Amino acid sequence: MQQFIQSATIPSSSGAGRISSVLPIPTTPLFEEVVQWPRNLVLISMMEEEEIEFVDELEAILHLTPEVQQAIEQVFPSQDPLDRADFNAVEYINTLFPTEHSLANIDDVVNKIRFKIRRLDDNIRTVVRGQTNVGQDGRQALEEAQKAIQQLFGKIKDIKDKAEKSEQMVKEITRDIKQLDHAKRHLTTSITTLNHLHMLAGGVDSLEAMTRRRQYGEVANLLQGVVNVLEHFHKYMGIPQIRQLSERVKAAQTELGQQILADFEEAFPLQGTKRPGGPSNVLRDACLVANVLDPRIKQEIIKKFIRQHLSEYLVLFQENQDVAWLDKIDRRYAWIKRQLVDYEEKYGRMFPGEWCMTERIAVEFCHITRIELAKLMRTRAKEIEVKLLLFAIQRTTNFEGLLAKRFSGSTLRDGGGKKPELPPPSTNPFLEDEAGSDESALERDGDMDKPKKPKAPDNPFHGIMSKCFEPHLYVYIESQDRNLGELIDRFVADFRAQGPPKSSTDDAGAVLPSCADLFVYYKKCMVQCSLLSTGEPMIALSTIFQKYLREYAWKILSGNLPKTSSSSSGGLTISSLLKEKEGPEAAKFSVDELCLVCSILSTAEYCLATTQQLEEKLKEKVDKILVERINLTGEMDTFSNVISNSIQLLVQDLDAACDPALTAMSKMPWQNVEHVGDQSPYVTSIIMHIKHNVPVIRDNLASTRKYFTQFVIKFANSFIPKFINHLFRCKPISMVGAEQLLLDTHSLKTVLLDLPSIGSQVVRKAPASYTKIVVKGMTRAEMILKVVMAPHEPSVVFVDNYIKLLADGNPETFQKILDMKGLKRSEQSSMLELFRQRLPTPPSGAEGAPCLTYSTPTPEQESSRIRKLEKLIKKRL
Repeated sequence: MQQFIQSATIPSSSGAGRISSVLPIPTTPLFEEVVQWPRNLVLISMMEEEEIEFVDELEAILHLTPEVQQAIEQVFPSQDPLDRADFNAVEYINTLFPTEHSLANIDDVVNKIRFKIRRLDDNIRTVVRGQTNVGQDGRQALEEAQKAIQQLFGKIKDIKDKAEKSEQMVKEITRDIKQLDHAKRHLTTSITTLNHLHMLAGGVDSLEAMTRRRQYGEVANLLQGVVNVLEHFHKYMGIPQIRQLSERVKAAQTELGQQILADFEEAFPLQGTKRPGGPSNVLRDACLVANVLDPRIKQEIIKKFIRQHLSEYLVLFQENQDVAWLDKIDRRYAWIKRQLVDYEEKYGRMFPGEWCMTERIAVEFCHITRIELAKLMRTRAKEIEVKLLLFAIQRTTNFEGLLAKRFSGSTLRDGGGKKPELPPPSTNPFLEDEAGSDESALERDGDMDKPKKPKAPDNPFHGIMSKCFEPHLYVYIESQDRNLGELIDRFVADFRAQGPPKSSTDDAGAVLPSCADLFVYYKKCMVQCSLLSTGEPMIALSTIFQKYLREYAWKILSGNLPKTSSSSSGGLTISSLLKEKEGPEAAKFSVDELCLVCSILSTAEYCLATTQQLEEKLKEKVDKILVERINLTGEMDTFSNVISNSIQLLVQDLDAACDPALTAMSKMPWQNVEHVGDQSPYVTSIIMHIKHNVPVIRDNLASTRKYFTQFVIKFANSFIPKFINHLFRCKPISMVGAEQLLLDTHSLKTVLLDLPSIGSQVVRKAPASYTKIVVKGMTRAEMILKVVMAPHEPSVVFVDNYIKLLADGNPETFQKILDMKGLKRSEQSSMLELFRQRLPTPPSGAEGAPCLTYSTPTPEQESSRIRKLEKLIKKRL
């Protein structure tokens, strides 16, 4: 046997690299013969000491970091083992000579390696020599670049010098031209100024002469020209002659103003009548002059003319005249219509169109009428009746609408005739067509015309006269208060006379007709009041709405709910404790009463939704600063309470119908049951009551499906704890009795799961929330019975089984289980002590750890406490 060993390992000075060769040296006695092999002697002679030291030093210097080595491999990928960073010479030689026979070609391998070394040396030498002249070439290129920059700098300097010489030459050439330009501009300015001065002087002379001759037509054009020319001399006011001309122009303007006012006073005296010959051309030209004069002259002319034009109105409709009262308010508007037509015919061409004299007369008439009506109504406030007030408001708003159609309202607003932006259209469904309802909102008698008043945002004249009626709208509000009170009383009387809707009619479970009548009347009142005012009267009206919404909820809805032996809200009272009935004497609603409760529930839901829409519409109608005072939340809560009470009544009725069956269950001798049969009679009785009540309620609440869901959920939350409470009363129970009760519990669970669609041709999946309540509650009942069925020996197993199945840490519940099993008190004591010991104590602060219910009572515990309280009160009474 021959073995290969490693030899000839020479460590470098840094210890980082080694050159090793693996020679197949046998360990047999033939060692002397192998050493003398010629090929091995050749290989050893090649390893000279100088080469080994050179290689060691080279490896120490060329130790590259892993990052550099990785970058080299990416740029120059190679599969040659000599190029690898973890090159191992021993492994490489062993790869070349794996066996003794492979040493036969060692000379060829050495020659190849030497050839590769020489080729690498040549490549390195070529690269090194190629880099010797790089520095010299760079220095030469730099010197050439510097010379080129110097030459470029010299050329730029020459160009700059030539440009400066050219600029100087141009300045010398154009110096004379600039002087000529300045002279021309000054000469032109002087000639223009002299022309303006000549025009100003001549214009002032002509203006003074024409003013004395009252030639207003020529003065209107000339005065505007003189004023425009005078504006060019503002910077020359320091010259006495210019200042004198300016003062003459001002004096002429003052004289013109006084003269024109005097002419109008003469033509339209306040005490006398109008000039017989009508307006003259002189006054028409005088108005044109007034446009150029101080605006105060124009305002004075307008004021005096309108005052003179309306002086007859103040006389005809004095406070002591019969035609001044509200019942003859039409005559006021008829008079101003005739006056406006008369003005258009006689004076329409005298005043410029931009003065809007017709509109100004109408506006001044409105202001005077508002003041006079307010004064008159304060004096005769006791004589104002609702019909008279509405008649006056309706006629006034109609006239305001007529003014809006005829005039733009430019004299009322700043910024000319620009109309205000329209508000965005309302999406509130409470009023389907407000425009259509506006037409008949103010009709109180058959002979009253339909109001033609457009909406307030479109009418700039809205409220210009009708605002005087706002302080007296309390008469209207009081009238609506009385009308609504009578309406509610009529609803109550009609309900008592007609009785509740019968189950045999199509109206069973439908919304009461009186509800729709009430909100239709509300709609009419709201639209009507919005036409009268959008301020405090709307707040007062909303208060009236709130009052009668509450009365409707109390008198019509809550007041007509069927009465039960307990309170309608389901609370615990002395009466409910004393009159607790069992068996056939338990109170139960008829089908008609069930339909009535459903009808009231549907009506309350309709009132709730419509009241919310009413609140939104009131906020749209009222002024923005008063929006926060509109709040119908209390009334919506009232209707919500009616809905809750109605659902509670339905739950109590069905719950009370099941009480006799549960009482019968608790009184059965379960310890004597010998065999398990079909479901017990009490289960059949409960199912019969459910099948009798639930379809009626479901059909009558078809339009309010969500409240039917609330009904079944509340019934499940009420019935299941009561069933478990009666289950605890069944004691003692034998094994067979427990099995029968478990069968009955499963039957009830099945019926309860199908309760939402019981007796219906269309089977719907029960709501997930309801299913969860039923499964959780009835599963607990089943677990109680399974614990009762389990043997109580051994005790530890029984207690652990109870804790596992029920997860209830209340000792009272555990004692009830023991009572159901019929254990003696001595056995119960030991069981209770063991139960307390076996209860797991949850670690404080542990999250997600399973814990038992200690402080929070379960539904059956709460029901048990109520029963104890009932018994205690009965004993004391």
